[in-house]
Amino acid sequence: MEEYLSELAFLADTAGADVLDTIIQERKLRDPAHYIGKGKVDELTGYIREEQIDIVIVDDDLSPGQARNLERAFECKVIDRTGLILQIFAIRAKSARAKMQVELAQLEYMLPRLSGQWTHLSKQKGGIGTKGPGETQIETDRRLVRNRISWLKKKLRDVSLQHSTQTQGRRSIPGVALVGYTNAGKSTLMNALCPEAGAFAENRLFATLDTKTRRLELKINKLVLLSDTVGFIRKLPHNLVESFKSTLDEVLQADFLLHVIDVSHPGFEEQMQVVRLTLKEIGVQHDNIIEVFNKIDALDDTAVLRELRTSYPDAVFISAARGINLSSLKEKVGDHLAKDFRERKIRTHVSNYKLIGYLYEHAEVIEKHYLDEEIELTYRVHKNSIKHIDAHINAFREMEHAAADI
Repeated sequence: MEEYLSELAFLADTAGADVLDTIIQERKLRDPAHYIGKGKVDELTGYIREEQIDIVIVDDDLSPGQARNLERAFECKVIDRTGLILQIFAIRAKSARAKMQVELAQLEYMLPRLSGQWTHLSKQKGGIGTKGPGETQIETDRRLVRNRISWLKKKLRDVSLQHSTQTQGRRSIPGVALVGYTNAGKSTLMNALCPEAGAFAENRLFATLDTKTRRLELKINKLVLLSDTVGFIRKLPHNLVESFKSTLDEVLQADFLLHVIDVSHPGFEEQMQVVRLTLKEIGVQHDNIIEVFNKIDALDDTAVLRELRTSYPDAVFISAARGINLSSLKEKVGDHLAKDFRERKIRTHVSNYKLIGYLYEHAEVIEKHYLDEEIELTYRVHKNSIKHIDAHINAFREMEHAAADI
């Protein structure tokens, strides 16, 4: 529980709040009216007034009634974990797409909480067969919010379709996506592997919201696309996951995933489980995942590292910040990609320089044999690129035949 509250305090700090104190109450069941017991409400009311507290943050989701009752008792703002995460996402959102996704999640979160916003008007009762202005205003607001939600969903579908069209050319190139718990070091690793990436990296939760995709050079292939994605967290709001599904398309389309883990965190095993469950929730059904244990330089006990190497023999242990063992990670990625490569052979005239040059540029040529005036090339190509390369080979052959006819 203390670890959960420590993470909540980190979230609050990321949102710009100064945490003064944390309180735990042991209860078998949550109080349906106030979430905490009536005695604890009275105790905290006095403390809040004495310390002039501006905001109270609860580590669970509150019902609209519980939040409203606590605000009346404390006479200050009360938000739950979901509201806090949405606030951080609103601060961090930079692109138009991310801003729309955050707004959609906020509106869906706010919709059931609109009641009570107009209680100052509800005392004005309407006549027989009419509604009071308070109730009318609530209904008006709900209709406006629902209309805005519908518009945002349509707009996000259009943006997603546009993004899919723009990135269609990438599908022939192997893709690798970085996933992991928030603040595990994904953006730092992205910058270490692709120095030109310029991914924003900071010791804050949810430093990255927008997916970045950059080129990664490997021995096995000329080009691999590496994508950095939004981090996960325990109790991640469901409507936020739904809103960001279009952004997480890079995860679904990737050939395999690099699961980045902060090995220096005392609860890293639970964080690993949270990431696996979230991946399952967004629709990842394959097991093409490499565990990458990051921040090994922050481990004080080397025995922990030895145990992990035994428990996870296929994992890679690195320090992205200090560049430790990154070459081993690249080799691991190359070996994993090699499983999806296919060997092909082609025979053409030695003067067909365009076709030969194209294969050397877009595939890995393994062998070449000269047969009189012809050359036979054995090359290796990723399964995603076979159709793309075959189409170009056919085009070069047609050009060769047309030139011969002339």
